[in-house]
Amino acid sequence: MIPLIAGYPFRQALRGESTDVAQLGIRDPQAVHWLFNHTRSAPLWLGVRLYLGYQWLEAGWHKLEDPGWTQGGSALKGFWERTVAIPENGRPPIVYGWYRDFIQFMLDQGWYGWFAWLVIAGELLVGIGLIVGGLVGIAAFFGAIMNLNFMLAVPASTNPVLFSLGILLVLTWKVAGYWGIDRYLLPALGAPWSPGRLFRWHAPAHA
Repeated sequence: MIPLIAGYPFRQALRGESTDVAQLGIRDPQAVHWLFNHTRSAPLWLGVRLYLGYQWLEAGWHKLEDPGWTQGGSALKGFWERTVAIPENGRPPIVYGWYRDFIQFMLDQGWYGWFAWLVIAGELLVGIGLIVGGLVGIAAFFGAIMNLNFMLAVPASTNPVLFSLGILLVLTWKVAGYWGIDRYLLPALGAPWSPGRLFRWHAPAHA
């Protein structure tokens, strides 16, 4: 125990210095590394992507064909009114008061007209992004945000399952779209901390 505590990584930790946890003997299981970092897991995430993408695309398309959503947002207004209602006997749909106040504020401002189009566009874009495998991590993130809002408003629904699948796709953003557009898009774009080919500027060689 004494030699372990006196080891260099632990002395770093005691001094407040950062260190790679792998130096402490803490590593991810092989299965986790395979799922989140290996392109051989891409077929598994393709199935998750297609299922989740279809759910979002179907939801957005259904709203796009509904005049209650596209002509003034009356459908969204009715949904908001039902969720903020506090029954005399029983539990209100929205448990958290701050979220109920937020929905009530949007109702009072009449935002349902343009917000309905925002929901439609969001659901369609997330669905398309997941199905074609383009910027999967970003699409899944915004999908999970929408699921979270739906869960806050309507606890009893399929949103917890869809939210969980979305979070998994966010965690596997490097490989989830490998069988899709991300196979070529991610190496070209990269990430803010690791620029891709399009953002790597090399100074010209001097003679």
